[in-house]
Amino acid sequence: MSSAVNRPMSVVEWAMLLSLSVLWGGSFFFTGVALSALPPLTLVVLRVGIAALILNFILPFAGVRRPRGRAVWLAFLGMGLLNNVVPFCLIVWGQTHIASGLAAILNSTTPLFTVVAAHWLTSDERMTGNRLIGALIGLGGVAVMIGAGAMAEAGGDLLAQLAVLGAALSYALAGIFGRRFGRMGAAPLATATGQVTASTLLLLPAALVIDQPWTLAWPSRPVWGAVFGIATLSTALAYLLYFRLLASAGATNLLLVTFLIPVSAILLGALMLDEHLEPRHFLGMTLIGCGLVAIDGRLLDSVRARRRESPEIYRGRDI
Repeated sequence: MSSAVNRPMSVVEWAMLLSLSVLWGGSFFFTGVALSALPPLTLVVLRVGIAALILNFILPFAGVRRPRGRAVWLAFLGMGLLNNVVPFCLIVWGQTHIASGLAAILNSTTPLFTVVAAHWLTSDERMTGNRLIGALIGLGGVAVMIGAGAMAEAGGDLLAQLAVLGAALSYALAGIFGRRFGRMGAAPLATATGQVTASTLLLLPAALVIDQPWTLAWPSRPVWGAVFGIATLSTALAYLLYFRLLASAGATNLLLVTFLIPVSAILLGALMLDEHLEPRHFLGMTLIGCGLVAIDGRLLDSVRARRRESPEIYRGRDI
């Protein structure tokens, strides 16, 4: 495990991370359509419940054995609590009091929490200067891209902002907690299936009590299309990529996706909804790219290596 998470990510892992950001970035579109007819908790339960049905159906055809035993299912319940129940509820409640732009910026603190938490809670994902500086640059990029208007709202409803920060911390702890599934020998497909199944069991009673979905009008076809889109693409497929990346690249690298989700959401809006891209979007994306390069570390390591090999070229420069 140590060698897996301390090395820079491979090209395949970066491609998986970008794909994950697109899948989760697209969830904003699906959510916007579905929330026009469904209350938040009902939508969340449909999202994880349909994903659980799909993954449980696929499991035997993929030749993957369904995990058994009390320990692994307790771990699935813990992962569902940290990765879905707690953050979903905190973000949904927080966004009823603060703007979505500010919520996105606060949620993008997840890699910062992960860098710090992984340093103290793991033995092989220690904090480095590159990772900390890169996370700060990436967070700044998200803030620039979303705009000064969202930042101006900071300090308004403090409790709601703390709720979204609590969700970011929960995501960070989930990434670290989820590392145990590799040690348990659970395949990524089995882990993704177990997590969304456990999340459904945890969230269903709350949705039945709070939303009383049987009293709602039957949703239209576009709403059902959005529900199946967010369940199949943004949940079932996304969590399969999530747990593959967690096993190979580690929690700190995986949760860089929270920087890329706003980028994907804005680019998808421009491509599919003809939304206009402004200069701040390009500046923010550039800063996020610089932050990712710093966290990856290969470019800086290459420059340092060349400096050691040819010190006369770099004399008088500090890198």
